[in-house]
This record gives sequence, C-alpha cells and structure tokens, in this order.
Amino acid sequence: MQHDCKRLMIGALAVLALFGVDAYAQSDVIVFENEAFRLEIGTNAVARSLVVKATGEEMIDARDGIAMFSVTQERPFNNEIKLMWPNKRTTYPANRVRCDGDRLVIGFETAPYEAVVGVNSGSGYIAFELKGFDCPHQLKYGGLCMDVPPAVRFRVLQLPVKIRENVGDWLNVVWDDRAAVAVVGADPYAEVDHERRAGCEELYADFARGLRLKGGRAAIVAGAGRDGFLAAMDGFERDFNLPRGVQSRRDPRLNASIYWTGDINPTNVDEHIAAAKRGGFRMMLVYFIAMTKAQHSNLSHSYYYRRLGDYDWNDAYPNGVEDLKGVLSKIKAAGITPGFHTLQTHIGCDSRYVMPVADPRLNLTRRFTLARPVAADGDPQEIEVLENPVDAPLYAKSPDRTARVLKFGGELFSYGGYTTEPPYRFTDVKRGHWNTAPAAHPRGEIGGVLDVSEFGGMSCYIDQTTDLQDEVAAKIAKIYDAGFEFCYFDGSEGVNPPCGVNVSLSQWRVASRLAKPPIFTEGAAKSHFGWHLQAGANAFDMFHPEIFKEMIVKFPQSEAPIIRKDFTRIDFGWWTLYLPGQGSIRTIGTQPDMWEFGTSRAAAWDCPTTVQFDLDRIARHPRIKDLMEVMRRWEDVRAKNWLTPEQKEMLKDPVREHHLYLNEAGGYELVEWKQIPIGGKKLSSGLRAFLFERGGERVVAYWHTCGRARYALADEAGTEIEAEGLKYFKTSLSAAAVADAFANSREVGRP
Repeated sequence: MQHDCKRLMIGALAVLALFGVDAYAQSDVIVFENEAFRLEIGTNAVARSLVVKATGEEMIDARDGIAMFSVTQERPFNNEIKLMWPNKRTTYPANRVRCDGDRLVIGFETAPYEAVVGVNSGSGYIAFELKGFDCPHQLKYGGLCMDVPPAVRFRVLQLPVKIRENVGDWLNVVWDDRAAVAVVGADPYAEVDHERRAGCEELYADFARGLRLKGGRAAIVAGAGRDGFLAAMDGFERDFNLPRGVQSRRDPRLNASIYWTGDINPTNVDEHIAAAKRGGFRMMLVYFIAMTKAQHSNLSHSYYYRRLGDYDWNDAYPNGVEDLKGVLSKIKAAGITPGFHTLQTHIGCDSRYVMPVADPRLNLTRRFTLARPVAADGDPQEIEVLENPVDAPLYAKSPDRTARVLKFGGELFSYGGYTTEPPYRFTDVKRGHWNTAPAAHPRGEIGGVLDVSEFGGMSCYIDQTTDLQDEVAAKIAKIYDAGFEFCYFDGSEGVNPPCGVNVSLSQWRVASRLAKPPIFTEGAAKSHFGWHLQAGANAFDMFHPEIFKEMIVKFPQSEAPIIRKDFTRIDFGWWTLYLPGQGSIRTIGTQPDMWEFGTSRAAAWDCPTTVQFDLDRIARHPRIKDLMEVMRRWEDVRAKNWLTPEQKEMLKDPVREHHLYLNEAGGYELVEWKQIPIGGKKLSSGLRAFLFERGGERVVAYWHTCGRARYALADEAGTEIEAEGLKYFKTSLSAAAVADAFANSREVGRP
C-alpha cells in the first residue's frame, strides 16, 4: 500500500484514500492515517503526534522538537563546508520535509542535498524506505572522483515516545494496556535501538553504508495495547514476508519443556522416546553431534566444535539422511516435536575449512600487512608487519595459545607476543597452527588476527560479509529438512560487528533456507531482527546442584519479566542430570526439589525449560524416577493451563518453595514446603526432607539422595522410616516437633 501526499496552501486540505489508508498535507504538517493510528509530521521534519485511534492515546512527546530524520558523514566533504567546520564524524539533523507523490523529500541543516524516502502503509504500520539522495548538479563536487553524497548513515525514524509501563529493549517497543508503538527494521540490515531522554524513550532506526543504505527499510508499528499491537505486527510481518514472530508466539507448544539429547540414533531412539514420555516432554532437541562427526570428550563441550562446518554424517547414521528421517518419524509418531540444535557461526579447527588450507572467508578481528616475506619452509620465529599490533589478543590462559592466531593466506600461525614500537613484530611465532600447510607469503600480503571462539578455542568464526555463512546454512538445511520443526541457534554471538545486525542475520541466513519455517527458534544471543525468529529467546547454561536454586533466581527468573516486555518467553534451561558424587567437585547430584523449584518458577512466567539427557546418566541416576515425575506433573500443568493467576504470582517468590502434590483422587494440589536441614545441613548426602501442611496434618516429603537406608526419627516413639524414592510421612505432631524429629534422625541400617 502506498501514500500520495501533496503540499497545499494554507487552509487547503487534500485527502487521498488508497487501499483504506489516508494521507494528506496541510500548511505546516503532513498527516498519515491508517486503521490503527494517525501520524503527524511537521514540515520542519519534527514528529508532532502519533495517536492510537482505538484508545485516543497520544504517544509522542514533542516538547524538544527532535528531528525525525538525520544524515551522518565521516567528515564534512564539499570544500566550503569542510573549511568552515571541524573534520570529524558529523550528523546533520533534518530541518524540512515535503511530499512528492508517494515519497517524502527531506532536507538537512548544512548538508547540501536531500534524501528521498518512499512511504508504504498497512492497517497497523507505516514503512519507510530510503530510495536515494538528490544532489543539485552544481553541488556534485565537480572534478572529484567520488560517489555523492558522502553519507555513511541515514536515520530514517526518530520518535520521542512518552514513557509507559513497558519498554521492550529487544523489539524496540514502548507499551502498556492502552497503547503500544515500536520502531522496527523491515529487514535484518537496519540498526534499531532506543535511548532514554527526560520524559520519553527515543526510538530510532538507522541505515548504514556497507549494510544497506539505499534500499534500507524500517517501520512504525502501533496498536491498542498488547493484542492490538501484536495484530499490527502480524500484518506487518505478512506484508513484508518476514519470519512469523507473532504466529510463533501463539503456538501452544511454545511453553512446553524440551528433552535435549546429543546421542540419539537409530539403535536407541526408542529408549530416548520412552524416557521423554516418562518426563511428559512434548518437545525434543537433538544436538548436531548426534548425527554428525565431532571429535569430543566428556570433559568439555568445546571438543564437540572441532569438526563444525563440515556436517558429515557419523557412523551411527550409516545411511545418512534416510536414517535421520527414520529417527525423526519415530519421535513424531510418539507425539513429540523434534528440533535441531546447531552452532551456525562456528567453524571447527579440524574441519575442511581450516586444514590443510584455511578458508579466506574466516573472520579476522584485526588486519595486518606483511613488512617482510615469509618463506615456505623453516621456522619464521617472528613476523614483521606494517601496522602496530597494540591490543592484539594476549589471553594468558589460552590452551596452546589458541586465542593468539594469525592468518596469512591459507596458513595459520600462533604467536607468543609482539612489539609495539617499530619495527612491529609478532614474536615467538610457530607456523602450521591447527595443522595448516606451510606456504610462502610475500611482502605486502594482507592477513590478520583470526577470530577464535572464546569457548575452548577449538573453533573460529565466519566473516559474515562473505558467503560462507550461506554455504554452511545449506548444509544445516539438508539435516533440518529431514523432519525437524524448531531450531536452537547456539553460538550466535560469534559474529563480526555490527552485532546488532549480524547476530540475527546469521540466524536468518539459515532459517531462510529451510524448506519449512520453524515453529519457533531459540538462540544463545539475540538482536533486533531476530525477534521475528526467536519466539523462545535464550536458554542459560548448566548450574551445579549446590547453586542451582540460587542461579535460577539470579538469571532466568530475573530475565523473565524483562523479556516479557518484548512479548516473549525465555527458556529456564539448560539443566543437566548431575550424578551424586560426579565430577572433580563432589556433589549431592541433581535432586527432585531442585527441578521442582526451577520448573515451577518457569511455569509461573509461562516459560518452559530444556533438560539435557543421555541414556547412561538416566540409567545411573538413583532418583531418575522422581525427577521424571516432577517434570511430568509440571508439563501436564503447563499443557492444561492449570495454574491460576494467583498461583503464578505466588510461584514468582524468589525464596518460598512449592511442591505439586498428587492427592488420593489423582488431582494436583499446589503446596508450599520448607526444607528440613538434616543434621543442620541442607546439602548433606543421605536423607532429604521437606515439610508442608495439608488437611490439618503435617506432611514430610522425603527421599534418599543417592541410595537406600533406614533412619530412626528423633521422636518419642523412635519411629523408623525407610528412605529411597519419594515418600510421604503424615503425622499430627506439631510442625516444630516433626521438623525436629527429622532434623535429628540417624541412619540405622541399609537394606
């Protein structure tokens, strides 16, 4: 839909109804109207008003007269202006705007040219596209060999929006239950953000040279409250053929917790399905190492990354994609939705993209020019460069100096240090890093510091300005298209600046190649355009059992209300199944109350969690039955939408703990329980107990953390109990008496 607007004489008025949208101009104002809102732009280029029609809410704070548009140059360029003003990066605010058919023509302070912006409108949005710049012939810098104008950035929208209850930092939206307005990108290339000012939130969108200056698109989306805004955003996404972020957020599977596995294959798929069913899981996320070759160790996930980028089938899938289709068909037949967990931005150090010849499309964080040639043979020991290496990486704890890597041509070199006075040299150099082949490198060859992943130093990152991400995306798509339905984009932070563009662009370059759009995606990092993809937002990494509850409160529970302002849920995972006594730090292991604490907090915010499973730990964990029952009950609660608003508010308390009790009739009761420290220790191995009241009785839920034993309670009767899996002890004793009896109990035998 397009507007046609005309500049009229004072008092005159023209109205053009195009596709149900009106645009008109008066003496000093240009007005755009659609079904949802009315926007007024002064001919001085200041946004004067934005009124949401359904509620009459005025969204704009126009007191400071902030220009809606501006243009930025690295320095003043044409001679007269260059001589008058300092040579520095300079932004020129707009000071005039007029209509020209379906376009706005915008002029600026000082800068001697105009911007031409096309306007496109729908029922709940108005979109703006930079068509180009108009330079008068006499100001085209005759005699200079350059493109004009020398604009490097154009601010297409800048709205001072009155502060309301919610500011969605990710989507760039301000809203409450009466009205909402956002400034958003219409493609991955717009740089979108906001800044707090006195009394308002300034929402803006920029187009940058080298990303998409001419042809860049951004939009104002507005509506009445949450529902009205999401309806407007849904229309915007559909009209611009964007990923369906609103549709994803409406999918009932979005709040279902996820069973994660990295070892599923045709021989054990039935075991994994049975385990997932025991936990009531409706979603299953499969790590890329399950079906592709990945050198790995149980000690560190970083070793999984060594073959990333190749995505070759491993021995567990001898028939490749046909085996995977069979696995996924079985998962779906069991009523479980499968998803694919990948790291789209990582290239492994043992992949074909690194050895024997490193690909030219690997990202460099700094560029250097060889001042002296490097011979094809021998140990160079030093590499002399023309540029000062100051601030190049010197991470001291890097194993085998993997963070200190230079790339020249297809060869990688590690270095120990460098000089910061001429002649500039990298010192203690060793060639053939990551098994790259030695080669000759002439003087003047340009290379630089390889962008090595900070996660274990076993992979590096793609240069997102090249087509390597597309090449890797095609490989991921061949796996995903075997039958996966959602996706986790891990390692998404591994991109070159601007991260606000490249994080979501790297995800989009994968998602756009999938045969069927994902139901939703999650990711380890998010940036603006990714809102349309990541209806699930991020999951956190694993927390040790001894700090599990503390970290749930500190991180996911703290993020949930923040991300909710962006109409999005988070994932309260990832959790893993720690075995009692596992690892270098002796641990009590994962206990049922820990998962109950975490999953109940997640349910309070209408969020799921992701739990990492492997069959070996499932078989060896002594309390796996109770752990799976915890998840099954809470997944049932999520699916049935059983929790009341009052219960959800209660569950948000960061200190109180709750238990979903299954009563005699098979129904759920939500009770508050408190842990009884056994022997004064909450984390002691052996007996674990929690006290709650129900129906006039005191009830103790108890179990053994890692085995089976008999205990004598410290009560007058010397009552004995046998602790193994979850049991309930009911008594008419006072709360203090029963707590004391359990706290001072003693082990009297092991069956």
